[in-house]
Amino acid sequence: MKKIGIIICGRYKTCGGGKCLRALRERVGAFTIYPKDEQVELVGYSYCGDCPGGNVEYVPEEMIKNGAEVIHLATGLVVGYPPCPQIRHFKEFIEARYDIPVVIGTHPIPLKYLENHEKLPFWKQTNMVKLAGDLMQEDRSIMEDYN
Repeated sequence: MKKIGIIICGRYKTCGGGKCLRALRERVGAFTIYPKDEQVELVGYSYCGDCPGGNVEYVPEEMIKNGAEVIHLATGLVVGYPPCPQIRHFKEFIEARYDIPVVIGTHPIPLKYLENHEKLPFWKQTNMVKLAGDLMQEDRSIMEDYN
């Protein structure tokens, strides 16, 4: 069994996690890395603490105490507008401080967000495709289903 934690963007701190949990159950988006026959347990779900991400300093420790082996930075950090300017720093910090892998993304990027973001210059300037490219490889019909 793989145990994971999810950190979401502070803009969405009241999010109930529906898309993330659905994607985990369906093994789509960033959750394609887990085989469908492998059990995955969510052991922590929190938000970053608002900009610039104060919770990122200690929330992973709590998740690890609950058994987390991987931490996912939610898709909202990638396609919220603007995308989180700290996401790379969050990944680097958590991996260095806690020696735990960090995956960028949870649920598939909703197609309507991807299509809008691809039109904006910052998308290329921040090289989001390199950072979260696996999310953009999702089948377009699945992305549309997450609109």
